[in-house]
Amino acid sequence: MANANTNVANAAQPANVANAAEPAKTANAAHPQGSTPSLQDLVGYALRRAHNRMMGDLAVTLEPTGLRRVLVAMLAVIRAKPGIIQMGLGTELGIQRANLVPLINELTALDLIDRRLAPHDRRALALFLTAKGEAELDRTLALVLAHEERTLARLTASERKQLLGLLDKIAAD
Repeated sequence: MANANTNVANAAQPANVANAAEPAKTANAAHPQGSTPSLQDLVGYALRRAHNRMMGDLAVTLEPTGLRRVLVAMLAVIRAKPGIIQMGLGTELGIQRANLVPLINELTALDLIDRRLAPHDRRALALFLTAKGEAELDRTLALVLAHEERTLARLTASERKQLLGLLDKIAAD
């Protein structure tokens, strides 16, 4: 997702690169000295394959809406935090300011969000969904939920919960 979409998907880098190498010793313990693990033995490879499958299907799912993943994520955060300021939205989604402003302009031009002066800081702009934005997000999230059901159909509810927990552990700072 090197356009604005990639900023949302970028994973955090380990805080201490020296310590990041330590888990590799444990991960490779299943492979005796001198043996080479296959790609199927590498978690990163499995994550990339799952990511490619999920995002490929999501792109097809979102195509009729005309919205990209980053725009849907922005709308969802604005709904969850009405009045969030632009910089707060960027921080929440990991979008740099230079990329954020054109995205906000795009949502504004589509009449999906409104920008208003923030009551606590008249120099900042607060973001709100318009009625059209609320309706579009509802329609889009229904499509996203159908996409998730389709791509995760092989997992039980318990497995989905476990997967989310494991992914959160990996992504934690």
